[in-house]
Amino acid sequence: MSSYFADFASLFQQFDVAAAFWVNIKLTFFAAIGSMVLGSVLALMRISPIASLRWMGAAYVNTIRNTPLTIILVFLVLGVWSQLQINLSADFNQNFFRYAVIGLTVYHAAFVCEAIRSGVNTVPVGQAEAARAIGLGFLPSARMIIFPQALRGAITPLGNTLIALTKNTTVAAAASVTEISALMKTMIEFRPDVIIAVFLTVAVGFVLIVVPVGLLTTWASRKFAVVR
Repeated sequence: MSSYFADFASLFQQFDVAAAFWVNIKLTFFAAIGSMVLGSVLALMRISPIASLRWMGAAYVNTIRNTPLTIILVFLVLGVWSQLQINLSADFNQNFFRYAVIGLTVYHAAFVCEAIRSGVNTVPVGQAEAARAIGLGFLPSARMIIFPQALRGAITPLGNTLIALTKNTTVAAAASVTEISALMKTMIEFRPDVIIAVFLTVAVGFVLIVVPVGLLTTWASRKFAVVR
């Protein structure tokens, strides 16, 4: 047993596990920001009084949500980068990292949009009517009245989307990004003698990342809940 633990400890000398997890964390951070921005725009389109914007927002959400994330990432790498020769960075690895962030952003923005729209549905109709009554247009009323309340009501689904995004960063291996799932494959290939420990290490690592997000989401949803 002590020999097995010694072999397991040698993994961290042979492979940089912490650096691989750090790549997943960075992917989550940048994609979360991008998804929030794009998802908010899509949510505005979906509740817009302009029919064409509502149609475009709905078309984006329905199309992207039913497209596997792997397909989106492979399209960006093999289609946009390989065929169109569009480089986002002079650094080879950084180039694929940015494509992975874009793919994760495009995919999860659809879920952020629906999370925000679910929050909008919790805002009483009278709020929007009162905004129109005092002369506010659609964008000012959405920015100052509807969205602040909607975001408070959407904390839980947004937290769930962030957790899903964190776990989905492992798909970035399809975009040639060396994150923890890619490193896990390498560790299993070269160190099959400690394969169970490799799986447990990756599993525990994601638990340590995801559980605090879930706890923070639960606390925030209770703290900022809209009292009716």
